[in-house]
Amino acid sequence: MTTNYRYLQSSSNAISRRSLIAGASFAVPLAAFGVAGASAANDNSPGHARRPLTTAGTATYQHPGMVHTLTDLERVSNQVSAGSQPWLGGWNRLLANGRSNSGWQPRPLETVVRGGTGENYAQMYPDIHAAYQNALRWRISGDAAHGAAAVRILNAWSGMLTTVTGNADRFLAAGIYGYQFANAAELVRDHPDFEFERFRGMLLTVFHPMNEDFLTNHNGAVITNYWANWDLCSMASVLAIGIFADRADLVDRAVAYFQSGAGNGSLPHAVPYVYEDQGLAQWQESGRDQGHTIMGIGLMGAFCEMAWNQGIDCYGQDNNRFLKAAEYVAKYNLGYDVPFTPYTWQSGPKSTTAPHAGWNTQTVPGAGGRGQARPVWDQVLGHYSGRMGLSAPWVSQIAATLRPDGGGGDYGTASGGYDQLGFNTLMQYR
Repeated sequence: MTTNYRYLQSSSNAISRRSLIAGASFAVPLAAFGVAGASAANDNSPGHARRPLTTAGTATYQHPGMVHTLTDLERVSNQVSAGSQPWLGGWNRLLANGRSNSGWQPRPLETVVRGGTGENYAQMYPDIHAAYQNALRWRISGDAAHGAAAVRILNAWSGMLTTVTGNADRFLAAGIYGYQFANAAELVRDHPDFEFERFRGMLLTVFHPMNEDFLTNHNGAVITNYWANWDLCSMASVLAIGIFADRADLVDRAVAYFQSGAGNGSLPHAVPYVYEDQGLAQWQESGRDQGHTIMGIGLMGAFCEMAWNQGIDCYGQDNNRFLKAAEYVAKYNLGYDVPFTPYTWQSGPKSTTAPHAGWNTQTVPGAGGRGQARPVWDQVLGHYSGRMGLSAPWVSQIAATLRPDGGGGDYGTASGGYDQLGFNTLMQYR
């Protein structure tokens, strides 16, 4: 199949990252990432061209190149070193989060269960966030203890984990934690103590098969049964693993699904109705509740950011359709009315004997969780307004209510408080 998504052009005004960091009291350990990272394009450029294919199914992608690039890390290091706001406020939130402590000790499991008997997945997600937060502190400050902590956590899990299971929620675990694990590992991929190949193997053998199974089979359900965030976390995991493992087939699979996948995570289905005259677009879960709706905005934002950093513009797809959806969700969660088109879908198992079962319709936005705080907004704003100079008045307003935002553990102790990596004011504000 020929993919038709648009790769961005390489910038002609690339700036050496080494020159940007010179003289800063916070020192990103640049040498850990070698020449490939140091030669990438400036963050203010439209994007970066995808690296050429090297062997069947593989490519060399920009590293680090998921939700953060080396340019991001240097930019933030400079801002924090200068004491500039709001970056310093975001940095202080990171320092205050208990998971960013370099003394964090991992508790890896061989089998992780989410949903059903023996559920134990709450032992996994704090460790993932501890790895990510320590990796951020290492990349921004150069403090070796935090790099060592991130590596210790990730190595412990790749040396132990073999299975993610449970009821249907196992697919949420494989998606959310697959993409988060990959992002944490991307920040330390060239650390001398990181077991890169072992971690790559864990992502490809434990997480990716479950992501692909869900996107292909949807747990045996009719295609509209699962909400957008189920697809989106699986898509984000496939994309992140593809980048981490330099697997062009996985990257292409994820981006093609974003464009035209059958499930509710693809852009046309996640954002089914556009109100062009208002600059708004209805989110697929808007009639359900606002916690899951905002979660979906965060997942699509992370997906688009990872794609952008590899030169693929998903943010701009279909005339910035995602921006209109983010504006819609932000406006409603700020307490304002939004238009709503009745949303009808089918639920239940796929069946040839009962094809008409399980039809449902929502007629108004779901008010549950309205105004909920989730650290997603500065990422969306950082791209559309910060990079592209586009107006995003509702996203701008809601982002300001959370700024500086925190990360895992700052928004509740249950798994919902760990659905986003967070710290977007620190890393994405422009």
